[in-house]
Amino acid sequence: MAAIEANINEEFAIGSVLSIKTTLGEEFEGQVVAFDRLSNILVLQEGSKSGPRRNIRLLKANYIKELTFLRYGEDPLDPKSCYLDLNCLQAREESAIRQAEMDAERIGVGVTTEAQNIFDALFKTMPVRWDKTVIVVMDEVRVNSPYLPECVTGGAPALNERVKKVLENERKRLQSRGAGQ
Repeated sequence: MAAIEANINEEFAIGSVLSIKTTLGEEFEGQVVAFDRLSNILVLQEGSKSGPRRNIRLLKANYIKELTFLRYGEDPLDPKSCYLDLNCLQAREESAIRQAEMDAERIGVGVTTEAQNIFDALFKTMPVRWDKTVIVVMDEVRVNSPYLPECVTGGAPALNERVKKVLENERKRLQSRGAGQ
């Protein structure tokens, strides 16, 4: 056991460049950035030799089928050779925040699970938003609690009928799902 541990420590040493085949059939090369023995996770840096961009891959070590030590590379943690595209990171952060805000707006406050399911069904086919506990479709049609077809008001007749149809179908689906439980 001690010989195996010593071998793992040597092969997973920071800076080691490895060729790896996974149990899922994937083959790649990467440089060891870190190895966490407790979680058995290997942190590898993949990247092209032609540019500063790198991918970081977290790999559970028990998914390694074959492992070949290729060489020792430069220290991947050396701050002088690390590259972070701050503009790209900031854009990704802003995009994630916008997406989280949009996701949060789709969650009704003080509404039943059934009301949320109906909202989600409407959301799949047309723009909807919450106005407190009222579902507003395309800024024209309003669906009030208890979210039945007769609770649909406003909007053009065709849109009004479309919303009623989606409501009827979603209620049927919810009832059949409830009966199956």
